[in-house]
Amino acid sequence: MDLRRDVFQALADPTRRGILTLLAASALTPGAIAEHFGTARQTISKHIQILTECELLTPAQKGREILYQLNAVKMKEVADFLEPFRQLWEARFDKLESVMKNYQTTH
Repeated sequence: MDLRRDVFQALADPTRRGILTLLAASALTPGAIAEHFGTARQTISKHIQILTECELLTPAQKGREILYQLNAVKMKEVADFLEPFRQLWEARFDKLESVMKNYQTTH
């Protein structure tokens, strides 16, 4: 049985979100990624493994090193899924703002 990790569960972790933010600028080795966090390299490697299993990161061999980079296609998939929810909440906040402005002008 092929078990896949849940992308949103992976994104729920602040360290993994930090790794994704870091890799948005450029591909890095696990060691270079670990330097930006106050945890053991083994812990960062586990986070990288989870992000890779979710296909949010892709490894690329460069000589003896492995560089990890964002998988833009998968990130777009996630963003596309979330977009209708963002629009819904934006519309609700706009409506709330309108109600509050109307309340302020009448009171």
